[in-house]
Amino acid sequence: MQVAANGIALEVDDRGPPDGIPLVLVMGLGMQLTAWPEEFVQQLVERGFRVVRFDNRDAGLSQGFDALGVPNLAIAGIRYALRLPPRSPYRLADMAADTLGVMDALGLASAHLCGASMGGMIAQHIAARRPERVRSLTLMMTTSGARGLPQPTLRA
Repeated sequence: MQVAANGIALEVDDRGPPDGIPLVLVMGLGMQLTAWPEEFVQQLVERGFRVVRFDNRDAGLSQGFDALGVPNLAIAGIRYALRLPPRSPYRLADMAADTLGVMDALGLASAHLCGASMGGMIAQHIAARRPERVRSLTLMMTTSGARGLPQPTLRA
């Protein structure tokens, strides 16, 4: 189903009992909500969770922003390494507001957040800026983006 969140249309899959423990799954860059394995979602529902997963903006069935241009990730990486500001039509903070908008559209005052990759970065934005909306935070394959952290090796 589509919901209006943060002024845009986002595709949402809402599973489990309406009064279940809310758990929002936030996927990474360019990935659709279907990247969360169906078996995983079903196991969470069977444990009493109300599982919400959604397509981020510019992914899957959610609203796209093609008219704003496609960022060049290689150049963005170089700019990051040189400590130059990124050029992007929107930021992680916008995507965090999208996630909160999904929660608002579904009437969720707070939820457990689980983020994978860029989704983990989005979840961290929410936890840092709106901690009252976060029951717990689970982060997978992600980073805070702090420049002082070790970078992945070329082999990785």
